[in-house]
This record gives sequence, C-alpha cells and structure tokens, in this order.
Amino acid sequence: MRGKEQPLGSPLVPDGVRETIARYDWESFVCGCGRSAGHLAGTLWDAAEGHPAAYHALEGHIFARSRLWPPAPAACAVLMAVWSAGPPRLATREALLWTLLALLNSEDDGTPYEAGLYGQCAAHVRAGLPLLRGGRAGRPGSVSAAYADGIADLIALCA
Repeated sequence: MRGKEQPLGSPLVPDGVRETIARYDWESFVCGCGRSAGHLAGTLWDAAEGHPAAYHALEGHIFARSRLWPPAPAACAVLMAVWSAGPPRLATREALLWTLLALLNSEDDGTPYEAGLYGQCAAHVRAGLPLLRGGRAGRPGSVSAAYADGIADLIALCA
C-alpha cells in the first residue's frame, strides 16, 4: 500500500479515475477517524490500482456501522469511476461492490429537501446503475452479482 511519501501516479489507474480523485479537496473533509480525509486519496488510489484491501480499509473513514462520514460522496464518486473504467478482476470487483453496498446500507441523513451524504452517494451509484446491472458484475449467482442486485434493490427503494 502507498505511503504518504509516494506521489499518486500509476499506469494502472485510468485517466477518468485520476481526474475524479483530483477533483476533490480531501483535506477539507472530516474523516470518520477524526482527522482530515487527506489520507484517503492514497487509499482510493490503491483501490483504483486494484488492491481489494484498500476498499475494506475505507470502513471507519467514509462509513462506520450505519453512519456515513463527510468524505463518503466523494469516495463514492471515485468508486463509481473505477467501476465505469471497466470491470476489475474478481477480488477487486467483490470488494468494490461490497463497499458500495455498505454505503447504501447506511442511514439516510438527508431530508426530502436536501440530498445529504446518503442522497449524494445514491446519486453517484444511480448514475452508474446501468453498468452495475450488466454482465460486468459477474455471472448470476456469484457473490459479485448478489452485491450488484442488492445495490440495485437499494437504489430502487430510494427512488
């Protein structure tokens, strides 16, 4: 995994993902761990490179139990950019879909008149839903397909 001293750069990360990570001022978010979320850029970069553990490492930073933390919508945008760039290998695909499902299983913190963290995450996922429903998720009955079905069900509930 990436240390603070290493710059963010890799031929494994598509330009669209690189741009999405760069779009956000990670230092301006308060992370679930209590620090600024600046350290999440490296974790998201590792996730984009295909390290499954990086997705699981987001727990406690962008979500914990059923609560979302302020960097969740920006992180969700990065996760959807990774998915949109092409289906990752199996272990990475399962970790990415697990993380999206965990985000959508969190409590809605918004009101009918504002998106809130949950609504922003759901909007990012909803925009990429056609790609989640296709064959990219995996064969029917697989863990990936079950996660994708759960994500689609949750998006349908909040529509």
